[in-house]
Amino acid sequence: MSINGYLVKSTFVSALGGLLFGFDTAVIAGTTHQLTEVYSLTPYLLGLTVSSALWGTVAGAMTAGIPGQRIGRRDSLRIMAVFYFLSAIGCAFAWSWGSLLAFRIIGGLGIGGSSVLAPMYIAELSPPKWRGRLVGFFQVNIVLGILVAYLSNFLIGRMNFGTTEWRWQLGIAAVPALFFLLMLFFIPRSPRWLAMKNRTAEALDVLRLTGTENPEQELSEIVAAIHLERSSAVEPIFQRKYLLPIFLAVTAGAFNQLTGINACLYYLNDIFAAAGASKYSAGRQSVIIGCTNLLFTLLAMTVIDKLGRKKLLLAGTAGVFIFLAAIGEIFRSGTHQTWLIWLVMAFMGFFAISQGAVVWVYISEVFPTRVRAKGQAIGTSTLWVMNALISAIFPVLAKTSNATPFFFFAAMMLIDFVLVAALYPETKGVSLEKLEQRLGVAN
Repeated sequence: MSINGYLVKSTFVSALGGLLFGFDTAVIAGTTHQLTEVYSLTPYLLGLTVSSALWGTVAGAMTAGIPGQRIGRRDSLRIMAVFYFLSAIGCAFAWSWGSLLAFRIIGGLGIGGSSVLAPMYIAELSPPKWRGRLVGFFQVNIVLGILVAYLSNFLIGRMNFGTTEWRWQLGIAAVPALFFLLMLFFIPRSPRWLAMKNRTAEALDVLRLTGTENPEQELSEIVAAIHLERSSAVEPIFQRKYLLPIFLAVTAGAFNQLTGINACLYYLNDIFAAAGASKYSAGRQSVIIGCTNLLFTLLAMTVIDKLGRKKLLLAGTAGVFIFLAAIGEIFRSGTHQTWLIWLVMAFMGFFAISQGAVVWVYISEVFPTRVRAKGQAIGTSTLWVMNALISAIFPVLAKTSNATPFFFFAAMMLIDFVLVAALYPETKGVSLEKLEQRLGVAN
């Protein structure tokens, strides 16, 4: 089966939520120094400022499944686009530190919601052969957004805006947010959501438009899988039969953050500055890191449906462990600091080709349709809770010793490697309905 233009367009538009996700989370890296000066922030208050959006993200991820189930994945993404836009405008015109936190929390609601809804939407729209790569495109857009944020920060930093520089850096996101909102009016609803709502004729039309080889048979399988599930909105997910999917989603989300990836992304300029880099040099090195992240994410997309999720996780986690330990040793010893950018690039590459590429695919696959929105929210909420906690305490730990957080993250990767090797099933090339049977959650 070849991929068709309608499917590509729908994937591209929904994955724009990932671009805004990446931009909004990484753009703070260029503002930490100036915000510290403008608002006289201690390391604790800086951590609170950076993590404020992430607590909004937790709330967004935990609650996104409700509108996702009731009004659909696509229409819920429109709400997230509005949050992105309001946050960007609000941060640009923030009148106090408290108002800045409030608008960053609103942006976090958009990030958390889109991190649940967009991968779910793409997974439900995609045929098994292409699902890994298409859902993975969400991750591609996240890292593209990160790169665009670093590049935007670097360019704005050279425009001599003075004390208003941080306002421009945070406010520019309003432009892609508005574009995302407009484009969401040109894509279809999820066929699986339509089938859940007894709108099977519309579901069949979408399956045909997206190029499904045998749309009637596919719809029949979908309907069979969600038979007697029309009360899904009230079915509890915390049941014995869902323990394995919940475990997989929670551990995938938690250990994705225990790599330290987002703490590194948010404080990247500060990390390079701690190794002696100037503001200009740190900004330029951040752009290089963003390019590395994007390059290896694109590489992962070419192999995720060939090599599989589990092999990528194992190989990548081993590499992440090695280079996190090496970065920690550079800060501990205070030597070979010129190697830092190369080690961070290697860490970023191994993360991107494994944890970064796999997590959204995996969480979107392991739950059956009847509780997928709730399951996706659980896994994604775990990821964002860990992200918020780690991002809040990172500057406090780093103030004591820059090596401490990196050694901790390396130790977590050893634990993760064992869990993946022992307990994670492979999901590549398996339809969502058949995967339910393999995981023992089919009706």
